[in-house]
Amino acid sequence: MHPDSPPALRLVGLALRANGQVEEAAEFEQRAVKAAASDPVLLHAGQALFSNQLHEAEPLLKERLKRDPYDYNAIRMLAELAARIGRLHDSENLLRRALELAPSFQSARANLATVLYRQHRAPEALEQLDLLGTDSLSDGYRNLRAAALGRVGGYHEAIELYRDVLRRQANQPKIWMSLAHVLKTVGEQEEAVAAYRKAIELAPSLGEVWWSLANLKTVKFGDSDVAAMEAALDDAALHADDELHLNFALGKAWEDRRDAEKSWHHYEEGNRIRAEQVRYEPDRISGVIDRSIALMSAGFFEERKGQGCSAPDPIFILGMPRAGSTLLEQILASHSQIEGTMELPDIHAIARRIDGHHARNEPGKYPEALLSIDADTLYQLGQEYLDRTRIQRSLGKPYFIDKMPNNWAYAGFIRLILPNAKIIDARRHPLDCCFSNFKQHYARGQNFSYDLTHTGRYYADYVRYMAHLDLVQSGRIYRVIHDRLVDDPETEIRLLLNYCGVEWEDACLNFHENKRAVRTASSEQVRRPLSRSGFDQWKPFEQWLEPLKSALGPALQHWDDAPLP
Repeated sequence: MHPDSPPALRLVGLALRANGQVEEAAEFEQRAVKAAASDPVLLHAGQALFSNQLHEAEPLLKERLKRDPYDYNAIRMLAELAARIGRLHDSENLLRRALELAPSFQSARANLATVLYRQHRAPEALEQLDLLGTDSLSDGYRNLRAAALGRVGGYHEAIELYRDVLRRQANQPKIWMSLAHVLKTVGEQEEAVAAYRKAIELAPSLGEVWWSLANLKTVKFGDSDVAAMEAALDDAALHADDELHLNFALGKAWEDRRDAEKSWHHYEEGNRIRAEQVRYEPDRISGVIDRSIALMSAGFFEERKGQGCSAPDPIFILGMPRAGSTLLEQILASHSQIEGTMELPDIHAIARRIDGHHARNEPGKYPEALLSIDADTLYQLGQEYLDRTRIQRSLGKPYFIDKMPNNWAYAGFIRLILPNAKIIDARRHPLDCCFSNFKQHYARGQNFSYDLTHTGRYYADYVRYMAHLDLVQSGRIYRVIHDRLVDDPETEIRLLLNYCGVEWEDACLNFHENKRAVRTASSEQVRRPLSRSGFDQWKPFEQWLEPLKSALGPALQHWDDAPLP
């Protein structure tokens, strides 16, 4: 009687699946999705979503699902709304429910891949994209697949995907930029620069491309480049993201020209814009460190001795960003027994789960929740970390590196769940390190770095927590002072390899010849021999750095010895 009735089509699909008739069920599911395109309620909700009138779409969708909880089209739309407001976990749950009801619902599966990627779960996103089938992917989802592959080390496949899309859509500046990012990662700098330049040709005011060129650290902008960036900044309609990226790029351009005043003006403005966007709360990390120091006594670790996962595989390189961690990774990854990966988010993800969901202005459950975790759970958490990171270990070497700098805040937690892992603290002079962070715009994270006072406090918190762990876990964390490494590399590298328990190999001293992929801002620097060119770059800007010096406190003078007085 009603061959295009979405509820009827959905129910037939459910019945067929319950009866094991999978192909027939998929046919009815797809008919139900198609029929929903003429549903007046969903059309109204869809128009509201398109116009970003979320307050209008939400009650329509919730009322529909109250009356018909099996309407997987409405579920998918509500998931899109949740993702728009940043509720990614809720969006994921809704999409999984839609796919439970209709496994052939391709749009929901594609949305799920996007939500998983946005939660930094690239391997799971790739699994969903694989279920869609490569041939059926739109160019948008080919781009998503390429981005996810970049997160798990599939750089060459990602490059081919981007090039495939650009053969059909050559006028897409952001795809040219994404291609350039991956080319830079694998060391194809000349091609990367050409791809960035193509993006700029197509979109001269796209600030992220200009910053990406500056962030190579090896490109010197010409007069025409500076003029083009300054002209773009004069556009009253310029988006804030483009404005901040252009300011960071111009800061680098004028710094290269030794005009500290103009350079500082642009760095300061870029940081001001970004600081307003991220709203960093320095008391939060200070509170976590205060509580971690109070909890993690020598007795705390002694009571848990012998617990956790005993695997010796991971080598954690942690500390401040811009402190030489990529250099240490490149040195160690040049050893035949050690595999370099990238900055892995897994320790943070596991610790965040322990921390629990809480309001922004409330303390979480970490680290106090560690008191109630038994030996079996500590083992499981260590094993979970190994399972989560296995996809990064394509070479099958005995040891692998996790180079996430911010893991310093979880160094005590790492000691509990992976007691035999190596932990290397990459330490750099506070003014060199903090100023380097201030003039660096990060794609995500490092929200402390956009304010000199916040940066100084973050560095001070890091130094005092590592000093505490030196006292209660003596000798378990190995510190590398960047200055000493640059001045006497062979001695420092021999000591480092000895700590890691591997024999000397000349390749570690010749690390710059290693052709491995490097994702971080230091990618081009670690492909060159050591030099002191990065030292004392803060000095021309010293007149503006008083807030940083004040926030550093004792760490300004006692940054390379431990414990602090």
